[in-house]
Formats: sequence, C-alpha cells, structure tokens
Amino acid sequence: MSAAAPRNAAAPRDAAAPRSAAAPVRRGVRVGPVGLAWRPRVLGYTVAALALAVVLVVLGVAVGSTWIAPGTVVRALVGVEDGPEGFIVTTLRLPRVLVGALVGLVLGVAGALTQTVTRNPLGTPDIIGVTSGASVGAVAAIVLGGGSYSVSSVVTSGGIPVAATIGALVAAAAVYGFGWRGGVQSYRLVLVGIGVSATLDAMTSYLLVRAKITVATAASQWLVGSLSSTSWSSVWPLLVVAAVAVPLALATSAALGIGQLGDEVATGVGLGVQRHRLLVVALAVVLTAAAVAAAGPVGFVAFVVPQVALRLAGTNRPPLLLAGALGAVLVLGADLLARSAFPWQVPVGIVTTVVGAPYLIWLLVRHRKEMSR
Repeated sequence: MSAAAPRNAAAPRDAAAPRSAAAPVRRGVRVGPVGLAWRPRVLGYTVAALALAVVLVVLGVAVGSTWIAPGTVVRALVGVEDGPEGFIVTTLRLPRVLVGALVGLVLGVAGALTQTVTRNPLGTPDIIGVTSGASVGAVAAIVLGGGSYSVSSVVTSGGIPVAATIGALVAAAAVYGFGWRGGVQSYRLVLVGIGVSATLDAMTSYLLVRAKITVATAASQWLVGSLSSTSWSSVWPLLVVAAVAVPLALATSAALGIGQLGDEVATGVGLGVQRHRLLVVALAVVLTAAAVAAAGPVGFVAFVVPQVALRLAGTNRPPLLLAGALGAVLVLGADLLARSAFPWQVPVGIVTTVVGAPYLIWLLVRHRKEMSR
C-alpha cells in the first residue's frame, strides 16, 4: 500500500506533462520591431487569392474591344512586346486594371479593420459613414468646381483626392465625436455611423439637385463606382497610400487580436484601447478615401470580402492581407464581368452591389435567427 501511493500521486503529474509539451507553437515573421503571426491555412488562402488576382490582371488587360492573347500581355508587361499591342496594354488598359486591383485591396483591408475594431460585421466604411463622407467631398469638388463636365478631367485632377479625404476625415470625426461617452464603444460607432451616413447621403443628393444637368450627370456616373476614366495619374496616389497604409495596418494585427478579448482585458494587458481604436479608424479612413477618390464609392467590397476571409481562414477576426487579396479578386472579377458579359460597359460598382446586397440580406436573416434561439 505504501508503494502504491507514490505511483498514484505521480500519475496526474505524468499525465499533465504530455499536454504541456503538446502546446502549439505560433509561427510568425519578425521584421525589426514588427512581428506578424501567421497560420498555414491563412497563408495558403492568401497565396491562392494573390495568384488568382494576378491571373485576373492578365485577363483584364487582354479583354477589350480587341482581344490580346495572354502571352502577348505578359510579354508587354515585362517590357518585351513593342508596337501597337504593347501600347494598348501598358498605356490604355493596364492603368484601369491596376486601379481596380488597388481599390479592392485597400477596401478589403479597410473593411477588415473596421469590422475588427467594432466587432460587428456591419461595421464597415460603407455603414459607418466614411464612404458617404468621401463621396460628399468628391461630389462637392465636382459640382462646385465649375467648368469641368467630363468625368475623366474631373477625376484625374488633384482636387478630387483631397476633397474625398477631407470629407472622409470629417465624417469619421463626426461619428467618433457623437459616439464618445467617456470612450467609444463598438456598437455605438455603428449606430451613430448609420445616422451620419444617412445625413451625408442627403447632402450628396442636395448637391446633385442644385447642380447643372451636365455636372450632375458626371457626378452621378462617378457615384456609381466606375473604372472607365482611370489613367496612370489615378494609379500613383492610390499606390502610394496602399504602400504606406497597408503595412501600418498589418503592424496593428497583434493589437487587433488583443482587442478581440474585450476592452477590460485589453486594458489590463497594457493596450491603450481608445488610442489604438483611433489609429485603426484613421487608417481605414485614409484607405477608403483613396479608393473613393480613384474610382468612386465601389459598394459592398469592404463589407463582403472580410466576412469571406473570416470564414475561409476560420479565425476569430478577418485576416487583413487575405481580405485585401480577396478584395482585389472581387473588383477585378466584377470589372471583367462588367466589360465582357454585357453589350455595353456596366460600372463596376453596380456589379459589386448586385453581389454584396444579397449577402447583406442573408447575414441579417442569419443574425436574426441566431438571436431568436
């Protein structure tokens, strides 16, 4: 009996040892002070989405009034192909495709940021007023600018990006200010954002009603969300914003994960919740304003792709880079469909809205069923 007691007492310790030894090790990449954890499943889907986006870039350049073979497109992109086809690829078609890819990328990342910080699938730039604010600023620049009636001359001018950014910042400041009650709660951002968005949409409608018919027509076409008037002058500002803001957004991944544990826990481990939330919202505002300035408010991209990324990755929040890659795939695919499936060119924003609106209805119905259980 005395010999059995030590064996029984040691059994729990021996049983516990394998469990502690089998604890999963998180992999990641560290560049200086910035560390980025990754999971094989997320990495696999991200690589697949980026590869699909590259394929859609080639197809998007190949499709047009004159079909260009994908091999010729690739040779033109690497600088081997000269002549008329090379000119068509690099000068006429490539800017539109690049703007579409960048718009999808930045909107996907912006939507993932806002949905994560609000912990709500409805907390997107479209819903909380950022897109509406950027639209008001851009439409005001078009309508009040006077004299420029063509969309191409208006969109490629320097005033639209600045006006869209100012409008988005003012809208975000209004939502943040009205939602502040000793701090900003996630649900309050969404509720206040819906009201601010409705007010800004009314202001946009007023500007269109007061404008000359030619200017109102140009602004209405831009408000749908279109890539038809893009050029290299539209690519560079968007590329600069993406190159700066997307890495900054990725650098907040660890803090975003901590924020999912709740404000009290995040504060307890040393995260400045309100400061971090303000930084995330500011990044989302800049990304959204850049996309709206380049192509207009392309609807539902920031809403749909983070939720798709969330379900593909199986994580507790939308992975930022996967959401951006899927956003590029959605916009490129929608633009390719809009140009090839109809006898006339359909604005890309109409196609993304047709895809995203049913998804929103499905999500609301599903949420209602879950709440009724």
